[in-house]
Amino acid sequence: MNNREIVQKLWNLCNVLRDDGITYHQYVTELTYLLFLKMMKETGQEFIIPEEYRWYVLAGKDGVELKTFYRLLLMELGKAENNLLKEVYVDATTFISEPKNLEKIIKSIDALDWYSAKQEGLGDLYEGLLEKNASELKSGAGQYFTPRVLIDVIIKLTNPQAGERCHDPAAGTFGFMIAADRYIRSKTDDYFDESVNPEFQKYHAFSGVELVKDTHRLATMNALLHDMQGQLLLGDTLTSVGESLKNYDVILTNPPFGTKKGGERVTRTDFTFSTSNKQLNFLQHIYRALKSNNKARAAVVLPDNVLFEGGVGTQIRRDLMDKCNLHTILRLPTGIFYAQGVKTNVMFFTRGKSDAGNTKEVWVYDMRTNMPSLGKRTPLTEAHFDDFVSAYTADDRNTIKDERWNAFTREDIAKRDDSLDIGLIADESLSIYDNLPDPIESAEEAMGKLEQAISLLNEVIAELKAAKLPVLTEQEKVYTLKNMQQLQKVAEAQEVYKG
Repeated sequence: MNNREIVQKLWNLCNVLRDDGITYHQYVTELTYLLFLKMMKETGQEFIIPEEYRWYVLAGKDGVELKTFYRLLLMELGKAENNLLKEVYVDATTFISEPKNLEKIIKSIDALDWYSAKQEGLGDLYEGLLEKNASELKSGAGQYFTPRVLIDVIIKLTNPQAGERCHDPAAGTFGFMIAADRYIRSKTDDYFDESVNPEFQKYHAFSGVELVKDTHRLATMNALLHDMQGQLLLGDTLTSVGESLKNYDVILTNPPFGTKKGGERVTRTDFTFSTSNKQLNFLQHIYRALKSNNKARAAVVLPDNVLFEGGVGTQIRRDLMDKCNLHTILRLPTGIFYAQGVKTNVMFFTRGKSDAGNTKEVWVYDMRTNMPSLGKRTPLTEAHFDDFVSAYTADDRNTIKDERWNAFTREDIAKRDDSLDIGLIADESLSIYDNLPDPIESAEEAMGKLEQAISLLNEVIAELKAAKLPVLTEQEKVYTLKNMQQLQKVAEAQEVYKG
């Protein structure tokens, strides 16, 4: 049994939990708690877990006793002295209410072909599970998950080296850093020259920051299973946390889309430009966090609005092109983030030694126009990038004859009021219907959003029932609901449904 088959078996267990009202995201988190215990046993690292909470103890219980013990286990491991244990289990809670469901999942995990899984790599198994979660439209994770194929192409083109500090300020499940580590190992076979400290490479070469607690938990597990011990902070890069994150050689990231909650502006003391747009703030952070040495480089996945937004957006793009050589923009096809209609780009730039005049021209490759419709049923492949990679790596880019590949001088861009919404070729579609999304995928996505909305509303109902509010008129209820978190959940549910 290969890892793909094992991932499918693990994913099928999600159906066991549907009656417990557990969402896909909650399921992956729940699996992480259990898989960690099992994988520590399989890899001979069980010594870090107190003996009374090891896998065989959990697997030996059933019924109500199992459910009670499992809740105790989560609580105690969340308070463990071992930092690794604490990072995986801090504030952990279970959503499984039926003991028989918990028992079935534990027995199913025990019965998997763990010998084959270890041969292929437990890290690859877990990463496959995360990718499966993203590819399921109902999970809602796809808009944040960067396709592995795209990550691998970006890594190859940015070419991280042993001894360099690599960073992701919006780490997600740590996919960029894991791929960078894998790339470097493939080039060196773990044998570094004398200038590279092996201790640095293991503990300090890779780092990241993740805001969402559950996603940080998944990232920690992912890094652990890939034998990576880099610094993975739980926090918000766009707050004072990010002010000390500087002097990186390589930054690779796909920042979250949208604005700060409530339209708040970021109050970083080191930012010149103030805006509530998350992507523009991440862009500011990234080019400021690179070393000023004409070598430090970044590749950032950003939505279209970053390329053309006026006001502060124009100022930030101008500052970027002054401080960095923005040499390449890749206009990505739609549908690759498992979410319909999302239009994204990859910006490649290198930080200069000076703070002015570093961008002379920008090359743009259009992978969006006149492309086949991509999505779950027609996935993005490495072959889709072949022509772009050839153009990007050419000794003389001017010799590349490809209508999708065009250069724009800094003067050309200035005439456009520094808009970078450039490089798209003529659309030869014969009909407006040619680029319509897959109707099945659209329906699945709509159902997924509806399920998320219902789940959030159910949480509100449960909390209101638990509060045992007195019987009031509708007007009185409005003024007595002091817990704004409940109102926030309603708002989130509405946004998800309207999404």
